Amino acid sequence: MPAFDDSFRRALADLFAWRRDVRRFRDGPVSEVDLRACLDLAHLSPSVGNSQPWRFVRVADPARRAAVVASFERCNAAAAETYADERAALYRQLKLAGLREAPVHLAVFCDDATGAGHGLGRATMPEMLRYSVVGAVQTFWLAARAYGLGVGWVSILDPDEVRRGLDVPASWHLVAYLCVGRPVEEHLDPELARHGWQGRDLDACCLFER
Repeated sequence: MPAFDDSFRRALADLFAWRRDVRRFRDGPVSEVDLRACLDLAHLSPSVGNSQPWRFVRVADPARRAAVVASFERCNAAAAETYADERAALYRQLKLAGLREAPVHLAVFCDDATGAGHGLGRATMPEMLRYSVVGAVQTFWLAARAYGLGVGWVSILDPDEVRRGLDVPASWHLVAYLCVGRPVEEHLDPELARHGWQGRDLDACCLFER
């Protein structure tokens, strides 16, 4: 068994703290070796019944990427209309995706029809399949940070449009669309906190007792 000492734990805490949602990326490609290393680590993530339902799709085709950008722009405009006054103005000032700049796009799907795992652990909570994919996304995100890469999770998309545009099976459900590349800047604080959208939620930090 490996020994995780105080030095490792401090470095791990730094990794967690410096994992930021990145929307601004440098020009230049991502090392294929580094990308594959991060994906290999993501595949070590836990999954319900050992079902491993995640499906990573690299989106490299320019037309498919343009369709994703168009979906974002439509959904983002619609989202802006749900806010009013100062909040609406602030929303429109936020940079909420790095789709045009990121050298790597990864669409991460959950294969709802997977036979792996034989249904173990999800008879009463079938959503555990998708939660397992979220765990793999988080593992990939932390691994990418350790390799000096930034990751931005884009959720302002129509998932059905993305699935159809990428020509994947109908049983695949979009969980995450990730932009990956070298970040332009580094910040310890979240961008949304820095720009006045939402600070730290103290209730989320509580341990509730029952």
